[in-house]
Amino acid sequence: MNAPVHQWERQADAVLGIAASVLLFGMMVLTFADVVGRYLLNKPIRGAFEVTELLLLALIFAGLPLVSHADEHVTMDFIDRLLPGRLRLAWIRCMHAVCAALMFFVAWQTWIKAGKIAGYGDTTDVLRISVGPFVYFMTAMIALTGAVHVFKVFTPGAARASQATT
Repeated sequence: MNAPVHQWERQADAVLGIAASVLLFGMMVLTFADVVGRYLLNKPIRGAFEVTELLLLALIFAGLPLVSHADEHVTMDFIDRLLPGRLRLAWIRCMHAVCAALMFFVAWQTWIKAGKIAGYGDTTDVLRISVGPFVYFMTAMIALTGAVHVFKVFTPGAARASQATT
């Protein structure tokens, strides 16, 4: 029961996938340079830990919509196995609706927190990088993940990815 993947879905996956790859590569290069500088030259990169933390944050939240779109998140399918085909599809769509509602709730709460953080002018300790934009990015990615789940509720063949139940 594989539904066709639309062009815009492939493009969105590609953009987020490339962004995640660039972030991961940047973290790798920064960590390598910091380790070489720290242990061979006795000159660590100033603020490397902070930049790595921020890149990790961006990497995790950029990957969240990708994981949801591909249905590669952790699933517990003990209920799904007991349900017949049509009821199973309804259950999966219902779970996507629940996930969407939770994601939008978390995005709303994160938006509120981002406003406070930006209002306080919070920065990292060493490099004084503003933290607010990163929290707003988190909010956007959580909201995008909610939108992915809404899409999966209404898309025929919502169980098209490799789920254990199909």
